[in-house]
Amino acid sequence: SPHNEKVLGSSSSRPGGFLYGVCIFSLCLCGFSPGAPSLQVDSVQRWMEDLRHMTEVECMCVLQAKPIGVEEESQQGELIMASGVGGGAHVARNNLVHSTAVRANCHVRSLVHEYSVARNTPPEMQKYEKSLLEKCMELTNITERCLHTDDEFFLKSMREAIHEILTDVSDSFSNMIDMALANEIQVLIKQIESSDSIHTIGSAISNLLSLTQDGPQLCSIIAKEGAVVALFKICRQDRFRDLYAHALRTVASICCVEEGINQLDKVDGILCLADILTDESSVEAARAEAAAVVAQITSPHHTSTQHLGSFLESMQDIVTALIKLCESASCGEVFLLASAALANITFFDSMACEILLQLNAIHILLQACKDRQRVDTPYSKDQVHICISELFLITYKQGQHGGTVVSAVASQREGSGFGPHPGPFCVEFACSLRVLWLPPTVQRHAECVSVPRLIELCRSPTERNNSDSVLVACLAALRRLAAGCPDSIEPADHQQLIKPRLVDSFLLCSNMEESFV
Repeated sequence: SPHNEKVLGSSSSRPGGFLYGVCIFSLCLCGFSPGAPSLQVDSVQRWMEDLRHMTEVECMCVLQAKPIGVEEESQQGELIMASGVGGGAHVARNNLVHSTAVRANCHVRSLVHEYSVARNTPPEMQKYEKSLLEKCMELTNITERCLHTDDEFFLKSMREAIHEILTDVSDSFSNMIDMALANEIQVLIKQIESSDSIHTIGSAISNLLSLTQDGPQLCSIIAKEGAVVALFKICRQDRFRDLYAHALRTVASICCVEEGINQLDKVDGILCLADILTDESSVEAARAEAAAVVAQITSPHHTSTQHLGSFLESMQDIVTALIKLCESASCGEVFLLASAALANITFFDSMACEILLQLNAIHILLQACKDRQRVDTPYSKDQVHICISELFLITYKQGQHGGTVVSAVASQREGSGFGPHPGPFCVEFACSLRVLWLPPTVQRHAECVSVPRLIELCRSPTERNNSDSVLVACLAALRRLAAGCPDSIEPADHQQLIKPRLVDSFLLCSNMEESFV
């Protein structure tokens, strides 16, 4: 995704998962849950209530662990945990385990009680709450029995039972947390579906977007609860045009998981995206976020491709709108989103490349690369490289040998913003073609455009901004070109940059402190 994506997984699959869940659950109880109204409770009163639970937990831990009826001569203070003679390391360990079990039991009971008071607990969630409380009590009882025996055989047999109960506690707690989160998400979705207030809907969307940043598992829950459907309802109503960008950004985040894409497909979301992209009255921010959704759902890492069938029906409109957005983008982020969508589209269907060729996309993308306001990061250039490389391949397969694309790159010289020598993008494009076989008809273009600048980049660290990755790419591209047109490289350059092993040439060039050109 163009937008950055912590996984709220089961506690058995991550360190500290149980405590993490407790923290999330506690936030819900304290009135910090998404969309929940703030609790109007006096701060001192709230502190007194919290203090009561905390002291109860501490008292129970001490009472459960403190021996009763210990002879006076064996007492060494309040904190003695072992009773009688022969208390060893296993006794201290058993006391520690039991104290932890009691503390967890008390915290879980407090959480369940407070959540049931603050929210209407769904019946399905009550089932997990009951199971969790029963398992916590069972764990407390078993650890307490371990305190009153020195039978090693019994203690060893209890280890497996404790492990099984802990696994059950972890699963029940994770399920309960997922149910609680789903309940909170339902509240947000109801606000989006039933409210007429732009402020209320916008706040609910913001909370959903914030939740999507916690990872794929939470995105799956959000998708299953119907958030994508609710968000596209907003995007189909003119009165909520100001919320389009916000809603689509959230959709893009949810669609990092298959459930989100499936929901989008079921509500004809691609058609809605095409309408927003092609609507000239839509603000740029809305069209940019629509491009972000397109980039997300066409990402090559998705295993499911069922949604792409409906995408092909709107291919012409979407590709045309995206290249126009690249041409008119007012900032780097808009261009990045639009070009990323185009790059992904060119991967899975050659028709997109044919459309781009008809729209003179090569010229538009190359012109954009001269505008530092639009192409302001290496990530944007990567998307352009991908698009042009795919266009090169499609023209080569059609019998044009890719000459059209390379000629367009070669034309970016003086008078077009790059000066008398091939510009940086020309070289970067040549590097992106290093894995392709250049046929004889293209070699003249490659030699004229790439070789001199590639040699300069290899020999001058300042020209390549001291980038080792650029050096490797340039060396690889030079070696590819030298295999097809060796006469284009001077003997001295061939001796240092082509003939040695790649690693030796790399070490030689990376240690140069000044340009030899």
